[in-house]
Amino acid sequence: MCADNIGTVSAASSPESAGAGRGRPQAAAGSPQAAGSPAGELPGAGADTGGPDAFDRLWTPHRMAYIKGEGKPTGPGANEGCPFCIAPTLSDEDGLIVARGELVYAIMNLYPYTSGHVLICPYRHLADYTELTIAETVEFSDYTRRAITTLRTVSGPHGFNIGINLGTVAGAGIAAHLHQHVVPRWGGDSNFMPVVGHTRVLPQLLADTRKLLADAWPAA
Repeated sequence: MCADNIGTVSAASSPESAGAGRGRPQAAAGSPQAAGSPAGELPGAGADTGGPDAFDRLWTPHRMAYIKGEGKPTGPGANEGCPFCIAPTLSDEDGLIVARGELVYAIMNLYPYTSGHVLICPYRHLADYTELTIAETVEFSDYTRRAITTLRTVSGPHGFNIGINLGTVAGAGIAAHLHQHVVPRWGGDSNFMPVVGHTRVLPQLLADTRKLLADAWPAA
């Protein structure tokens, strides 16, 4: 439902990259490079052969919806495709809603950072935290507390990231409708897949996670 920017990792270029072949060991006799393969090319990796290379593939066609921006609002208004205004009009299952309050609700993040990534949203279409009424602020905070309690009960995370990105410049994917992230964390969940492969591996479908959390959501 939201794809806010939580963090990025960058790697500095190698100083050796400026000089072709500088500091590289010589290819051993009989190796593909010694036989005439271009430097750095893997056996069987030629585009003209169609042969396999040394890499595995993790196919994630569902991510194409995110790449194409499907579900993104067409403008900042409540009636311009805001997903946080649309979701409450759907059933809990179709809208991925975990729990509904009087003034706010909890919903699964459609592009989660980890399994169980929940968003707390006011029903009113507003962009800034200071626009919340006192009553909305109280329930907003209470639903954050309930989300933490529920996630601890269901999946026992080691910690949480909790926060709001106010404004596009701050990383908000949908800046026009306020939402708070409740992200469960486990030791080792930031492994090589998101850092090197820019891919998050989630062990459970969103619909299944939603049901688990909804069933365990505390009444008060």
